[in-house]
Amino acid sequence: MKLDLTPTPPSAHKKPKRTEQLGRIRVDNYAWMKDEHWQTVMRQPETLNPDIRSYLEAENSYTKLVTAPLKTLKEQIFEEMKNRLEAEDADVPAPDGNFAYYHRFRKGDQHGIYCRKPIENGDINSDGDEEILLDADDLSKNHPGFFDLGAVVHSRDHNRIAYTLDSKGAENYEIFVKELTSQTTSSTGIESSTGSVVWAADNSTLFWTERDENQRPHAVYRRNIDTDEPKTQIYKEENPGFFVSVAETDARRFIQISAHNHTTTELWLVPAHKPDENPVCFSPRLAGREYSIHEHGEFFYILTNTDDAVDFQIKRRAISAAPGADWDTYIRHKPGTLILGMESYQDHLVYLVRENALPRIVIVDMAIGTSHNIDFDEEAFGLGLKGDQPYESEWMRFVYSSPTTPAQIFDYNLNSRKRILQKTQKIPSGHEPSDYKTERLHIKVRDGETVPVTLLYKSDLERSEAHPCLLYGYGSYGITIPAGFRTSILSLVDRGMIFAVAHIRGGMAKGYQWYLDGKLEKKTNTFNDFVDVGRGLCDKGYTARGRLVAHGGSAGGLLVGAALNQDPELWAGVIAAVPFVDVLNTMSDDTLPLTPPEWPEWGNPLEDAEAYDRIASYSPYDNIIETNYPPMLITGGLTDPRVTYWEPAKWAAKLREHQAGEAPILLKINMEAGHQGETGRYDSLKEAAFEYAFAVAITRD
Repeated sequence: MKLDLTPTPPSAHKKPKRTEQLGRIRVDNYAWMKDEHWQTVMRQPETLNPDIRSYLEAENSYTKLVTAPLKTLKEQIFEEMKNRLEAEDADVPAPDGNFAYYHRFRKGDQHGIYCRKPIENGDINSDGDEEILLDADDLSKNHPGFFDLGAVVHSRDHNRIAYTLDSKGAENYEIFVKELTSQTTSSTGIESSTGSVVWAADNSTLFWTERDENQRPHAVYRRNIDTDEPKTQIYKEENPGFFVSVAETDARRFIQISAHNHTTTELWLVPAHKPDENPVCFSPRLAGREYSIHEHGEFFYILTNTDDAVDFQIKRRAISAAPGADWDTYIRHKPGTLILGMESYQDHLVYLVRENALPRIVIVDMAIGTSHNIDFDEEAFGLGLKGDQPYESEWMRFVYSSPTTPAQIFDYNLNSRKRILQKTQKIPSGHEPSDYKTERLHIKVRDGETVPVTLLYKSDLERSEAHPCLLYGYGSYGITIPAGFRTSILSLVDRGMIFAVAHIRGGMAKGYQWYLDGKLEKKTNTFNDFVDVGRGLCDKGYTARGRLVAHGGSAGGLLVGAALNQDPELWAGVIAAVPFVDVLNTMSDDTLPLTPPEWPEWGNPLEDAEAYDRIASYSPYDNIIETNYPPMLITGGLTDPRVTYWEPAKWAAKLREHQAGEAPILLKINMEAGHQGETGRYDSLKEAAFEYAFAVAITRD
């Protein structure tokens, strides 16, 4: 099954924009695709410039025509993906007080329902009446274009819920409150929250974060919804390079305000039982110092990289101590053992580490100071802390999976070490783990480093250069792609394709230094790693040049774009989802939502000539040449505040202008969604099915 190459692609007109910056000059022929009133478009997409809208719709029409032959395959893959999901599914209930809360799907649900059941004598009453707190599917009918719930949070007295709703895709959430006794719902009038909301202990005061006119989370507000008093701003971040968020601490004694960029943290605290008090700074920001806090007893336990602890250590400080008091070391830094996260319980401290590219859980008994590990034996796997058990509990919850093993949710007794399997992900259409093989490779790259690679393929697949391979990567912000179970990818593997994840520098697969070695002046390591992994898979006989599909989204779109420029003939095709590809222009526009906060990741080309030249050397949009580009599928979202729609649109136009071959350059812009695309349980699968149908089509002989 091939693409239809007969339709004529849109031809984007050129309107050169000349920019002089730090003594350097660049010309952008497609800058006109950025609506000059883009901030308004985020909130009111119908205001998009008609000429831009017309062009984007022409691109969508062209993509639809070219991919028309994939209709049956796409539908088949979608049905396969859908049939791997339980029609009726539910979370493991999370206990809190006299209730256990959970989210579940009825047959056909896109968004599901939020429910609770009573807890009696310490156990969930499975026969008790289920109380539906919020019917999200019913609510979504009022928002046919786009619908996303950011949070559904109950008050501590269990009489109310607050929920946040985005109806545009631009991640501006309106906050609503529902009275559970009367079943009445009211809007708070808050329309630009970031999606999270926190209840104070008085069950009346809400805390939330709002965005500014440039879509940046910049201020925290509180409001007592039982009074007529207006909202009160309690924190405002003056540095546009820092984002702000609000949450609870583990024991729920404090409301925590976080101001942070990618390398520096500053926390402020408000007592949850005294919500009218002003925030107090826990410890002032120091450039390059990150920290998070978890209270236990009379101490704060602090996960931090201070004192050159590259892979982080745990310190502590008395809760009663002054904000500037010193921190004492509790768990020393161990190079190569990265502490990823931490939870505190009444009698234990739990933290997740990654060592040798594999995770494990460490449990500390706070009374006697001893610790033990929870380990697993598979060659590659994913492991995560669920964080939904009460602070007072002797149980903690974690989730485990591997590329061949569906997700398993365990409750683990911190005292007895008893492990209870609460749920195993079911695959209604059937799944036999032995039909698949997971393999962990370590591929040496050009500078001598070795990059971990996770492979998944059919167990009866013999190594051959004939096999197509989808190579996935990300490689930025320290984000590590876990070696977990993904039902959707089986549609490729079952068709004889190898699925590979390259755990490249820029992530933290091999510790925090692995991240540092893939950012700023070392950013090209990320792209080199990805290309060299692709070449290494060819050298080892798993696949061959021209049989690899590069797949990445957001900053992973930058990755595949840079890899494409570096070695166009390596790839059978490229799938770039909401790709961050216009790096130089975006990092030079300080009005965009993410630009100032991301200068620590990429550099500031407005002030630093070295950063300008470095970004210019790899920015995919700025390094397009006349060559035979492989087939490409590029996607974006009109109201995306993270990677604005004009980045993929400009890139597609410029690639097509320089395409020396016959392969199509396809652009698909979701005109009713943002960075995350469709949000429904099944609608989101349609986007993945389209991408995978494209991958299958371009690799079939």
